Amino acid sequence: MSASITLASYNMHKAVGLDGRRDPHRILTVLQEIDADVVALQEADKRIGGRGSTVPHELIDSHGMYKPVHLGVRHKRVLESARRHADRLLKVNTRNIGWHGNAILVKPHIGVLDCAALDLPMLEPRGAVMAELLVGDTPLRVIGMHLDLSGLWRRRQMRAILQTVARRPQRMPTVLMGDTNEWRTIAGCLNDLEPDFHIAPTGPSFHARHPVAQLDRIIVDRELNIEAAGVHMSIAARRASDHLPIWARVSA
Repeated sequence: MSASITLASYNMHKAVGLDGRRDPHRILTVLQEIDADVVALQEADKRIGGRGSTVPHELIDSHGMYKPVHLGVRHKRVLESARRHADRLLKVNTRNIGWHGNAILVKPHIGVLDCAALDLPMLEPRGAVMAELLVGDTPLRVIGMHLDLSGLWRRRQMRAILQTVARRPQRMPTVLMGDTNEWRTIAGCLNDLEPDFHIAPTGPSFHARHPVAQLDRIIVDRELNIEAAGVHMSIAARRASDHLPIWARVSA
């Protein structure tokens, strides 16, 4: 990675803002403000039916800033063939962009070498997503995640993610990003990160109205330097979701 790259993680709360309105345009406005190269989203898909994307594919495409990493998986939907037919007639795309709400967006200049949806041990429906990217001439692995509310299951899920990284055939710098649901600073699922990873000092991102908890984290491979990190606290971000987005600028 010859130059620095900006990473961001955002629990977008299914695009429902603090005013109770679902507004995907606000989410895209916030992402444009951050201007990150790679974004991990949580709660990017609806929780019912086929879990269609809360930011329509057409809106992402017309916005032009990002392309979703296509994972090649879909949640099963009731009356799937009828829904596909309706989608074609209405010229809309209601499929999900992620896996259990987790999605990765990248700027158009970033190549995607490989990607996968990861099944996690779970008490409630959970998953993670992985993308192995090419940034310039340098590979970078990004895993987006949204961990369980239960501390026991969070530890099991983090260990499963780290085991997945260890089993990958190609060694490359890795970043884990997402909503860890871990209220403590260094405990629980975060204990398993040493000595290979360190946590970017972004600061508290929840609740957006009055952020006191650092639930959202960017966890960076020791091979990468953290140049800067923070919470994005614009007026739009304070309204668009119950979480504020976090970001980190890293380099090799």
